[in-house]
Amino acid sequence: MNVQQRVFSGVQPTGNLHLGNYLGAIKRFAELQDSFDCIYCVVDMHAITPDMRVWGGPSELSRNIREVTAAYLAAGIDPTRHIVFNQSQVSGHAELAWVFNCVSRLGWLNRMTQFKEKAGKDRENASVGLYAYPNLMAADILLYHATHVPVGEDQKQHIELTRDIAQKFNNDFAESIAANGLGRGEEGGYFPLTEPLIGGPAARVMSLRDGSKKMSKSDPSDLSRINLTDDADAVASKIRKAKTDPEPLPTELDGLKGRPEAENLVGIYAALSGSGKEEVLANYGGGQFSTFKGALVELAVEKLGPIGNEMKRLVADPGHIDAVLRDGAERARAIADVTMRQVKDIVGFVR
Repeated sequence: MNVQQRVFSGVQPTGNLHLGNYLGAIKRFAELQDSFDCIYCVVDMHAITPDMRVWGGPSELSRNIREVTAAYLAAGIDPTRHIVFNQSQVSGHAELAWVFNCVSRLGWLNRMTQFKEKAGKDRENASVGLYAYPNLMAADILLYHATHVPVGEDQKQHIELTRDIAQKFNNDFAESIAANGLGRGEEGGYFPLTEPLIGGPAARVMSLRDGSKKMSKSDPSDLSRINLTDDADAVASKIRKAKTDPEPLPTELDGLKGRPEAENLVGIYAALSGSGKEEVLANYGGGQFSTFKGALVELAVEKLGPIGNEMKRLVADPGHIDAVLRDGAERARAIADVTMRQVKDIVGFVR
């Protein structure tokens, strides 16, 4: 079989999408459309993993699913050329995740740093979903035989786990895969060893108030982030109030070392303009932050304004968003159902 070059990725519908979500994920999703067959998911099953009592409730979850879908469309993702859907509409995600629960090893999950960070000190009270969600993430990817996943550095460990699960499944069921004529690629395994696509100059966007922390919706200060639905005045105010240091911008990349706030703002400018950090410093290095911030305000308003306006328009028409998700789910299901039939044959289930 020929292995199709396919990208899969998703965004959790946890509300308040911000610049970090856009530059770290959604903008890249749009850019990959001309190079890959793309499947973009609103991963709503992941959104309830922390604790079903505190994930916001049904009405908020529904609203957030539609908001992420609106952001996909507003950023330029074409749901007619590619697939946009929400995870819970395709049962294959949960089915394959259970098979992977039985393939994955406890030792692998114990090494996952994000569980340790999210569970904190009270790990005994964390949900099983939070602990096992990397297996669901692997199922999300491999259900569609995705060959590539765009990720930030902090998600690279999950792709490594996905590869481990795929390799173990291929090894454990090698004879059955061959007997059913389901080997793919040069190695003859069933699942591909998915490759990460690590991001560009601002793949990891940091807080505007603390350059050592990721930009986050959970930060109590709204000044720490630029929300995708912020108007021009809010964007301008937040950038002008962003934390900096008293030194002028350096002229070379080495000069950004030890200056996290400066590096963050330069990275944001580079990502929004489609240039490199070196080019940004060539244009603004040696000057004061006030001048650079003024240029960043203009650029951010120009790039983010149309996206925020289109998101608001789309969210006001939930019927259209739901129709996009239903169509995407139907097309995703057509792929997923084939995978699950084949997995059941490989494992030995009677169907």
